Amino acid sequence: MACAFTMMTMHRARVITAKSPDNPVLRKTTEWGFRMSDKEHRYANHMNILCEALQLIDVPTLVEKCTDQWYNQTLCQVNESVVRLGILKGEYHWHKHDAEDEFFFTLSGELLIDIENSETIKLRRHQGYVVPKGVVHRTRAPEKTVVLMVEPTGIVPTGDA
Repeated sequence: MACAFTMMTMHRARVITAKSPDNPVLRKTTEWGFRMSDKEHRYANHMNILCEALQLIDVPTLVEKCTDQWYNQTLCQVNESVVRLGILKGEYHWHKHDAEDEFFFTLSGELLIDIENSETIKLRRHQGYVVPKGVVHRTRAPEKTVVLMVEPTGIVPTGDA
């Protein structure tokens, strides 16, 4: 059985506005001179679980119907983790997750993961990478890029304050 989704589901995004608080850890300048998010960003983050177990997940149809520049949809839950679909173009803000690791797997396009005080990781099609908890990072996609992310249930996509 396929999970039911419609164009309306795609546009009922809970748009999350991420703004760094006056936390010096989140507002510091990185090695490259970038500041962690000190302005507002708008992302379409769908935190609802789109499909239950035993349902087909049709990623190409979701990608085809997506009109957002930075789109994140929770596809399903697997034990204590969720699998999310990211359809991305542009850049996310600098952030970290104090208690959770993040796994990124590129289905198409190219995902850049900037790691504070380190290198930029370039993920091409069918490559994956784990960002460990507590590591300040940001993701960028110079062109439309489709990724899967695996994260613990309850993670805040915009990072910890």
